[in-house]
Amino acid sequence: MAVQPEGTPCWADAMFSDVEGAKSFYGDVLGWTFGEASSEFGNYTQAYADGKAVAAVVPPMPGQEGQSQWCLYFASPDAAATAGKIRENGGEVLMEPMAVGDFGTMCLGRDPSGAVFGVWQAGAHEGFEAVGEPGAYAWAEVFTREPEKTDAFLTAVFPYRAKQMQDDAIDFRIYDVGENTVLGRMKMTDEFPPEVPSYVNVYFAVPDCDDAVAKATKLGGVLRFGPMDSPFGRFAALSDPQGASFSVIDLTTTQGEMPTITEV
Repeated sequence: MAVQPEGTPCWADAMFSDVEGAKSFYGDVLGWTFGEASSEFGNYTQAYADGKAVAAVVPPMPGQEGQSQWCLYFASPDAAATAGKIRENGGEVLMEPMAVGDFGTMCLGRDPSGAVFGVWQAGAHEGFEAVGEPGAYAWAEVFTREPEKTDAFLTAVFPYRAKQMQDDAIDFRIYDVGENTVLGRMKMTDEFPPEVPSYVNVYFAVPDCDDAVAKATKLGGVLRFGPMDSPFGRFAALSDPQGASFSVIDLTTTQGEMPTITEV
């Protein structure tokens, strides 16, 4: 996989207080295997699907313990410039751009609605080695209570072209980079408990959605939504035993007609 165009999701990782528990859970549910923990980088441990790097897990640094959550990183040719855009457009830089050895430069930000995300300027580590294959990253959506703020922010920070799904039931927007659709944005409804902040939901591809859900719930995961058929695949939303939200999708099982999408 080459370095991704600016604004394209390129990596995902999560902090877990019980890293071994997370490895066991995701190993069973997504078929991941794991590399050696890198003590030089806080025991950062890469996950592999079919031998390709697809994500990473890491224990929290002292004082960083809290709710486990997946963090999605967006590609940037210049993390410092992206951090500047985050600030200029009402977002917050949670972690200043920081070189990670020769792997690349990372930065953490928060959009004006509260969704946390990462920025990755690739060095030796270019990001996902597989996308859309079983066990690999497949898709992501920003769930936000304030779509107007999120939409204005994302298109100002990244070179996105926005399109709106024509659906009376949901407020859903997608973002393109060049010819590729790279991200979705969903307005959070009253179905979400008020204490759940805006967040980025990461989807991992699985060969069988129902089978992945059965494995996840048997291992202490919680089914939040689905499984449900869609024109994009059969998917379900879950929380892992440590509280991190994620979704699984079988991209090969599609049903229904593609929705009408119009330029914004």
